[in-house]
Amino acid sequence: MGGTTRWNSRAYDSSFGYVSAHGAPLVELLDPGPGERIVDLGCGTGVLTAEIAARDARVLGIDGAPSMIEAAMSHYPGIDFVVADGYDFTVAEPYDAVFSNAALHWMARDPDRVISRVHAALRPGGRFVAEMGGAGNCAALIAAMHTAWREYGLPEPELPWYFPTPAEYAARLEAAGFTVRLLEYFDRPTPLDECPGGAADWVRMFAGTLLEGVAAEAVDPLLLRLNELAAPALRRESGWMADYVRLRFAAVRR
Repeated sequence: MGGTTRWNSRAYDSSFGYVSAHGAPLVELLDPGPGERIVDLGCGTGVLTAEIAARDARVLGIDGAPSMIEAAMSHYPGIDFVVADGYDFTVAEPYDAVFSNAALHWMARDPDRVISRVHAALRPGGRFVAEMGGAGNCAALIAAMHTAWREYGLPEPELPWYFPTPAEYAARLEAAGFTVRLLEYFDRPTPLDECPGGAADWVRMFAGTLLEGVAAEAVDPLLLRLNELAAPALRRESGWMADYVRLRFAAVRR
């Protein structure tokens, strides 16, 4: 759910399949049961929504990007999908679980509001199972961006993500009425196999809005410089890597 971010749903699915592939074990943590009512918050193109539905759960996929929901509806016509905002979504009756993979860090404006909407969507004892970017996620990429922008005389980029520490997010969950049952925080270096342009391609895909204020003729040289700065940390003989750090948790509504 990217707010004003304009997702290219086709590129997201084909070039960045790791977003879904690495989320697969998260479905095991959710452990959806037959007949359970589950919300997939920030469902993207619906890949994991469909995995949950395959367990005979009744799942609702929610995303703020119409292009993502259009793609999900065309791929999985038997599943309910709706365009809705993580800050404001509501459900008609309480659900058994809310699931979210690689989406909560996009809801950076007011994380507590998102958690409160999740709490309101759950029955007492309902579970909130999610994975998101954690503190230090993409640190080398972000450092290279700051340097490149500064060298080109541009204002410091306003990053569209929220990457909390484990303690910070656990405190938010507990304050909102959740009991945290599991919290994991780990590095996940991720090959950017479909990014021949390296960090530059990554920025175009995930932070394209940061290029909107850059003069058209400066974009390519700016991103070339970004690659030069990021390469020592992120380029291997086998290709480019993203320095991902993930925060994964399971919490229960009190």
